[in-house]
Amino acid sequence: MTPLDRARPVLELQEVRKAYGPHVVLHSVDLVVPAHSVTVLIGASGSGKSTLLRCANLLEEVDDGAVLLDGEEITDPETDQDAVRRRIGVVFQQYNLFPHMTVLENITLAPRRVHRLSRSDAETRARELLHRLGLADRAGDYPDRLSGGQQQRVAIARALATDPRLLLLDEITAALDPELVGEVLAVVRDLKEQGMTMVVSTHEMDFAREVADQVCFLDAGTVLERGTPEQVLGDPQQERTRRFLHRITGTGRFTAR
Repeated sequence: MTPLDRARPVLELQEVRKAYGPHVVLHSVDLVVPAHSVTVLIGASGSGKSTLLRCANLLEEVDDGAVLLDGEEITDPETDQDAVRRRIGVVFQQYNLFPHMTVLENITLAPRRVHRLSRSDAETRARELLHRLGLADRAGDYPDRLSGGQQQRVAIARALATDPRLLLLDEITAALDPELVGEVLAVVRDLKEQGMTMVVSTHEMDFAREVADQVCFLDAGTVLERGTPEQVLGDPQQERTRRFLHRITGTGRFTAR
């Protein structure tokens, strides 16, 4: 990788606007995600976090502005959207595993059907991922035999199986029982250590403080505050950010100035 490649952001949103009828969900949002970094999106439900991620992956069409992946405008109408999505892995709140397929079959489906890998190569990659995620012995199981945390780890393995340039994680612990949250967040910590570029939407503030290189606080479809975890979570400048963190963390540190 050249110095230019390292300097160039993997993902950029430039004045992105998204509305559903009269309801504007994203208001001229700018975002820069450097390579090998973790950007964490925080904010109340309905603030635009999920929509931002869906626009980044072209699951939602932006109304204005541009999304760039490795410097290429992927919101250009001439863009091959399927080719773009092959470079971006996405994990949602719900696991969305195919119930009639085994864990191994779920993970190898996209590499075989979309990326045209041989069954042997796809299964080798899948088993490596399962071993890495502590699920080596569950390859032949069906999803209903797994706990929620295990299913979410399989969903992460499925997203990683295509060797994505960028990984988008949308509230991946929201549907989990509290005792299962830790095992999923541990996977994300490992991915950060391995240099995976990620954008993560979460309500887990301690986790955000630990893994984020930058934190963006969204409020009513705008990025109201951004900076390092120390800046945004430890010393927020906006009153709205302080109120949100006070409600989430239950501490009295974030009071009006």
